[in-house]
Amino acid sequence: MMKEDLLYHFNLGTSTHNLPAMFGDVKFVCVGGSPWRMKLFIEYIAGELGLEDPKSDYPNICAGTDRYAMYKVGPVLSVSHGMGVPSISIMLHELIKLLHHAHCTDVTILRIGTSGGIGLEPGTVVITKQSVDATLLPKHEQVILGKTVVRSTDLDTDLAEKLLQCSNELNQFQTVIANTMCTMDFYEGSRHTY
Repeated sequence: MMKEDLLYHFNLGTSTHNLPAMFGDVKFVCVGGSPWRMKLFIEYIAGELGLEDPKSDYPNICAGTDRYAMYKVGPVLSVSHGMGVPSISIMLHELIKLLHHAHCTDVTILRIGTSGGIGLEPGTVVITKQSVDATLLPKHEQVILGKTVVRSTDLDTDLAEKLLQCSNELNQFQTVIANTMCTMDFYEGSRHTY
């Protein structure tokens, strides 16, 4: 077992931070591309949970790095991931390690953000049931030490149904459960060729 695990891009480490004390109560992690949006999200959640502090500016826990931003209020962690699969991959690896070192259990991780849609009214909220790649196949390929590893992209159907039920009860947004495409390129990979 290693003596220290440095979560380099978060500017956190097992020997420099008490991760269980800082993050041990986390039950929900919401990730999204923009640091600014993730800060706005944590401010919103603080209000919804009745945990807002008028004196708090919700400091960026990752302030010592310019790669990601991280905010926490109560059991909710809000983390930016930047743009693109490589940036998201780095963030997710360090996030999973962080949750492990903090001894978190039964954590729900959600990605929130904007995307294009095909055959949907603009503004429709999509709860993803499965992510497809640029070839429209439900898989994620990762090359590890020269070998291609293929992983499933099926997501938690029970969670998707619960989120849809919540949306239906609120009745504020058109919401559907559908597939989402993730490509390695914003423009040509997802046909943004304008």
